[in-house]
Amino acid sequence: MNFTDLGLAEPLLRALAAEGYEAPTPIQVQAIPPALAGRDVLGCAQTGTGKTAAFALPILQRLAAAPPPPGRVRPIRTLVLTPTRELASQIGESFATYGRFLPLRHTVIFGGVGQGAQEKALATGPDVLVATPGRLLDLSGQGKLSLRDVSVLVLDEADRMLDMGFVHAVRRVIALVPKKRQTLFFSATMPADILDLAGKILVDPVKVAVTPVASTAERIRQSVYHVEKSRKRALLQSVLGDPAIERAIVFTRTKHGANRVAEHLERARIGAAAIHGNKSQGARERALEGFRSGATRILVATDIAARGIDVEGITHVINFELPDVAESYVHRIGRTARAGASGVALSFCDAEERPMLASIERLIRARIPVIRADHALSAAALAPPDGPDPRDAMHRRPQRTGGGPPPRGRRRPSPDRAA
Repeated sequence: MNFTDLGLAEPLLRALAAEGYEAPTPIQVQAIPPALAGRDVLGCAQTGTGKTAAFALPILQRLAAAPPPPGRVRPIRTLVLTPTRELASQIGESFATYGRFLPLRHTVIFGGVGQGAQEKALATGPDVLVATPGRLLDLSGQGKLSLRDVSVLVLDEADRMLDMGFVHAVRRVIALVPKKRQTLFFSATMPADILDLAGKILVDPVKVAVTPVASTAERIRQSVYHVEKSRKRALLQSVLGDPAIERAIVFTRTKHGANRVAEHLERARIGAAAIHGNKSQGARERALEGFRSGATRILVATDIAARGIDVEGITHVINFELPDVAESYVHRIGRTARAGASGVALSFCDAEERPMLASIERLIRARIPVIRADHALSAAALAPPDGPDPRDAMHRRPQRTGGGPPPRGRRRPSPDRAA
């Protein structure tokens, strides 16, 4: 199947061709036709599956087919609500990319920066507004924007928004948009509170899902090191000395922990930057730009960034500390092995974290192979799962064995730069 088979208009097909995309991903195949038909959609999909294009492409087509009447400032006709500033920016970039040949406008608003430039952008009359809940409610309360003409509402990363404490803000936003609208609701997980919210705001939705919630990417080689807490920094420094790690995200549980790890790496002359909620917007953007450009090889992040960063070429994810919530492990390691590539996930587990490791293994229904931290690091731990397992050649058997189907061949990247 190709994008033409999905009923997309020529300007969108031209934009996709210009990006080199040929075949839609499963979530796009399932979600685009009902979204084009105006149906509500309930989508269970993790980032990296192509879900941003799954809602952006049909939205752009429907907006272009029904332009607003001339003679007044364009109303906001689509609202995309998303939990983080980084994700909002990336979704905005996707709308710009896919809509490059359409006479439509979009703008992105989020907190942490001055609102003057955002007010000016809103005054130009964007067709699509991508926003985080806090800044949206602030500007709405100040009378700087109106949502009375919104005909399409998108809730992206809905579970993440609720995890971050935005449930009341989300409900306030929903109360500001017309009841008669199309709603596209995407979440990586479907716990009871998400299903409850979806049930209250969706009307006869088409349900689409592309992967079990608890699954981990097939092309990620996972390993765990059992190590004393006091030795984690030394182990991390040793691991990062391997040139196989071209670009990596290191996850910590706390903001202060992220700062301490990044500072330790900098002192060891390993280029690193930290990104978390206490950083200013400018600092976050500089850190991300350095990471994208390759000027910074290592990004140290908290879980808030687990689904808000989509950077090509991340070869490794390192869990310096295991997450408190098992599902976060899946989202963390999903930063690698994207768009058909392979990747490596390494986890450092101290004695206090053993229960967390057990929860993760129950969730993914597999044992994560153990590499002894007191042994010299080997290609087995750092190599992606392409071809035979290098452990076989070294005659080293892990203490635990992982499960899962064999890796698939590479495919062309999907058009999802934002999720």
